[in-house]
Amino acid sequence: MDTETEHDKIQQFIQEKKWAELRSYLQPVAAEELVRVFEQLSAGDRVLLFRCLTREQSADLFSMMDEENQLALLNQFSDQETRDVLAEMSVDDRTFLFEEMPAPVTQKLLNLLPPEDRKESLQLLGYPEGSVGRLMSPEFAEVQKNLSVAEAMQEIKRQAAESETLNMIYVVDDKGKLLDAIRLRRFISAPDGAAVASLMDGRFTALKAFDPEEEAVKLMRVTGYFALPVTDSEGVLLGVVTADDVLDVAVEGATEDIHKGGAIKPLDANYLKAPLAMLYSRRISWLIILVFMNIFSGAGIAHFESLIESVVALVFFLPLLIDSGGNAGSQAATLVIRSMALGEIRIADYLRVAWREVRVSLLLGLTMSLAVFFLGWWRSGLEIAVVVSLAMTCIVLLGSLVGMSLPFILRILKQDPAAASAPLVTSISDILGVLIYLGIASAMLSHLMEK
Repeated sequence: MDTETEHDKIQQFIQEKKWAELRSYLQPVAAEELVRVFEQLSAGDRVLLFRCLTREQSADLFSMMDEENQLALLNQFSDQETRDVLAEMSVDDRTFLFEEMPAPVTQKLLNLLPPEDRKESLQLLGYPEGSVGRLMSPEFAEVQKNLSVAEAMQEIKRQAAESETLNMIYVVDDKGKLLDAIRLRRFISAPDGAAVASLMDGRFTALKAFDPEEEAVKLMRVTGYFALPVTDSEGVLLGVVTADDVLDVAVEGATEDIHKGGAIKPLDANYLKAPLAMLYSRRISWLIILVFMNIFSGAGIAHFESLIESVVALVFFLPLLIDSGGNAGSQAATLVIRSMALGEIRIADYLRVAWREVRVSLLLGLTMSLAVFFLGWWRSGLEIAVVVSLAMTCIVLLGSLVGMSLPFILRILKQDPAAASAPLVTSISDILGVLIYLGIASAMLSHLMEK
């Protein structure tokens, strides 16, 4: 779909007030495409476009908008139009909307819901922010274990229209306790007269409502299921979390880690639409901290001022060496942070990880020192070549250990390991790199200073 062409065509329909033609034209258009067209329209045209959509389209489009556009539309809707949009939205999308809106707006929206939907939304909003309970949908297909397969299929068909997904069918007892999760295809392939109990093996994976959202991401990745059941502390089935909900959490988590990895406070807005003040405030704090940290690098260089004056050639290799340490440290930090996020590494694994990193970084350092040895020999002679190659090995080793250790330290301090960002690792490695390089040079080239 050509967004520019569609935008022009839709705007023409609106200007000519051809509402029937516009409705017909919009009917086959997917919500993902409508979002792009919607963003190019004026505020007034957006409302007109919205009113020409089917209920299902309008609910899908509304759930994909950012908070600012949602709020702007709600301010122009009648109460009935708002009810229609909310009624068509899935429960989890509706809960997410209520979380994002200002409290007075959320209260107004809740009051527009039918009593049953309002009770459902209030229940979901009662779970802690960032918990699986906020993520789940209470719409699922369940059957009793004492039914036959034929009876269960009738029950599944009855619940189909209201269920978030039919990939998995949940077997419960008369108190709602989850007994098993069975794929729909097993019901379809089983004889009609067979008992549901005969399909059960009691092996299923479930989340708790108070589990963190990240637990849902991890379990869905491990199991490969499209949906996971959510239970309370007693094992009673409360809802399901589906892959599309988990994907949103995974994308949000990855985005936050990327921001932190660049020493930026997480940006929860579109970059091009974010106010300059927000972009400034999200970046300035870490930059100021790193400025003061890098003062130590300058102090280290000043301490060896007389050495540098005597052997000016040392300056040529300084950027190369400290950058290598920072790069090695950033690589190590990235590997450890990712492994922590996947649950592969725990705090108790520190010594094992450190020992592996020592061996790997020694190999890296020796390989890089070999390359820099010939460069130093060609550029400044044998003595400088030995200093530079020895410094390279030490700097890469220490930089890697710094990068590997910072995520563990932050985890112990109950901070996000992603905050061990590349700029922070690089700054610490720079300070250590300057001291190591010039310290080795001072010890090995002291005779040159005496001349």
